[in-house]
Amino acid sequence: MQLNENSLIFLRGEIEKKMSKKRLLHTFAVEKEISTLGKLYGFDKNGITKLRVSALLHDITKEINIDGQISYCKQYGIKITKDDLKSPKLFHSLTGAHLARQLYPDIVDKTIFNAIRFHTSGKPNMSMFEKLLYLADYIEETRVFADCVTLRNFFYSSKEFTLEHLDKTLLLSYDLTIKNLLDEVRPIHPKTIAARNSLIKN
Repeated sequence: MQLNENSLIFLRGEIEKKMSKKRLLHTFAVEKEISTLGKLYGFDKNGITKLRVSALLHDITKEINIDGQISYCKQYGIKITKDDLKSPKLFHSLTGAHLARQLYPDIVDKTIFNAIRFHTSGKPNMSMFEKLLYLADYIEETRVFADCVTLRNFFYSSKEFTLEHLDKTLLLSYDLTIKNLLDEVRPIHPKTIAARNSLIKN
């Protein structure tokens, strides 16, 4: 399907019915950020529209409680591991990708599905599309947490936005995330460790 501005207008109207004001502001900020990132990394108009679609839909199940998340997983036949249960903040990427595809099958293709699916945990060998949603979610301008500010400043301090710089930024993001989890004595999901290791190997 050829996406256009009308697709974005339609989705904005849809998510306004599903999100709190705070979540909506974050989502719109991610859409704005990913549009900037897409231009920096050479996406064409259609590619940027797809990136914006992924941003609009990435948190559609974020505000559902853990019982609801597990219920969605059962509904969609999503296998839940012990590691998933120890990292409940990651569930919304699992359920969000599946719900987005179910609600908007003519809009959500495999590229958008995977970007939503891995926008929180990351994964080894992420595509450029997946990397940009992951990063946009982390550094959008309304985020004021210290790590978000650190990562945003690091990324935009570069004079050249190369793939190497993008990967260094993602590596820093994983390091910041892992450090926080260690400080809080919380488990680190294997997908995040595997994503970090993949960047180092590459």
